[in-house]
Amino acid sequence: MLIRVCIALSGILLLGSCNRRGDARGENIADGSGGRVNPAESGSGRVAPQGSIVSYADTVDRVAPAVVTVRSARRVRAPQQFQFQNDPLFNWFFGQRSPQRFGGGGRVPEQQQRERALGSGVVVRADGYILTNDHVIDGAEDISVDMIDRRTFKARLVGADKPSDLAVLKIDASSLTVLSPGNSDQVRVGDVCLAVGNPLGIGETVTAGIISAKGRQTGISDGNFEDFLQTDAPINQGNSGGALVNTRAELIGINSQILSPNGGGNIGIGFAIPSNMAKTVMNQLISNGKVSRGQLGVTVQVITSDLASSLGLKDVQGVLVSSVRPGSAADKAGIKPGDVILEMNNAPVNDVNTFRNRVAAAGAGGEITLTTLRGGKRQQVRVKLGEFNPNATSADEGGGGSPGGSGRLGLELVPVTPDVAAQLGIPRGTQGLAVASVDAGGAAADAGIQEGDVIQQINRQPVRSLADVQAALAKSRDRPALLQILRGGQTIFLPVRVS
Repeated sequence: MLIRVCIALSGILLLGSCNRRGDARGENIADGSGGRVNPAESGSGRVAPQGSIVSYADTVDRVAPAVVTVRSARRVRAPQQFQFQNDPLFNWFFGQRSPQRFGGGGRVPEQQQRERALGSGVVVRADGYILTNDHVIDGAEDISVDMIDRRTFKARLVGADKPSDLAVLKIDASSLTVLSPGNSDQVRVGDVCLAVGNPLGIGETVTAGIISAKGRQTGISDGNFEDFLQTDAPINQGNSGGALVNTRAELIGINSQILSPNGGGNIGIGFAIPSNMAKTVMNQLISNGKVSRGQLGVTVQVITSDLASSLGLKDVQGVLVSSVRPGSAADKAGIKPGDVILEMNNAPVNDVNTFRNRVAAAGAGGEITLTTLRGGKRQQVRVKLGEFNPNATSADEGGGGSPGGSGRLGLELVPVTPDVAAQLGIPRGTQGLAVASVDAGGAAADAGIQEGDVIQQINRQPVRSLADVQAALAKSRDRPALLQILRGGQTIFLPVRVS
């Protein structure tokens, strides 16, 4: 069965198409014993006795007035129905009057249709500022906001940020009910949550569920700074931009996406942008109309058990720097490929996505302290961050002979000559050994090495010949060999267990 991650928004012309806009909702809060979580005691994890009546009405009363419906519209070119619709001879035969004869400019006017979309939003300031998803208003020429009291306001776009899928709108109103952001970092898996919005255009709706997971990535859009809260609160088309709240009526997330088979409805896997990220983006959009993010200028990868063994780490921890962009903040601070980043500002670093988001949140020009490990020695490095450019690549990573083999790896290797470099599409002058073929039953294949990879180092020793490979492998002893690979313009490290 085809599984697709979809933004949760419904369009009037394309109602039900999960490729348009989005929604979210949820229920099912019964625990395994048949009891239900008491909203007043949800933070403690205590369960109300069976048969007790539980209601979220007080929470909904506080939240509902701050959640709005967002309608957007834009003009799009209507598809031509006939191949010869704009052909003058065709128009003459079928009775369309000549533009030249009746004062026209020689062209048949292009037909357009109006595309409409529906989503939700959250009032975040009493003077009319509203937070929603970027995909709800993307490309819109007209935006309107419907309040729960049936008032409708024309809205203007204050700013939008595609990497986070957030946007801020402004309406001319005052003394509005506001939903205060909570601290999404304190949200725990298992906490009760409510989703509020306008699913499928049926009107404001509340559903309940729990936080199923944290720190999720869906990869639905390029450059997304994703750190989603996952919930089983049903999220459907039209809820995009709506509120995910806790039982204290605090905003903990902005509903954004659903995971759905074949582009259908909710199956209990929905995603919300954490309120802490939303608050940071919102404040910058209101103040500056855009978002500035910090950038370190490295490519990092997760450390597996085998990588930890190859690097001589006692514990599986940190992230491994696989490449450093020349001239970047990391380069200026002296960070090198092969360094292990253990901490940022004295807080442990163990997840690539979380680390990326923390660096971005520090802001361009911000200073951070990294604790790194190089050659078994810990050191602290102070780094002044550059500014993230979404249009730039993540890193610029950037003698003759006959094919030879390395039986221990299960590879056929050739030196990287200018001709080989041209065939692989890598920079002229790249040093290393290119993988000509991979033995499917060998150690290298098990590690994920592919034909076309360029092996540049083994156990931190540059390799230019088969003799270099054998000498470097001899240093592995009882640990996996650590190979530095150039693949697709990016440098990665792979541990290989050789016999």
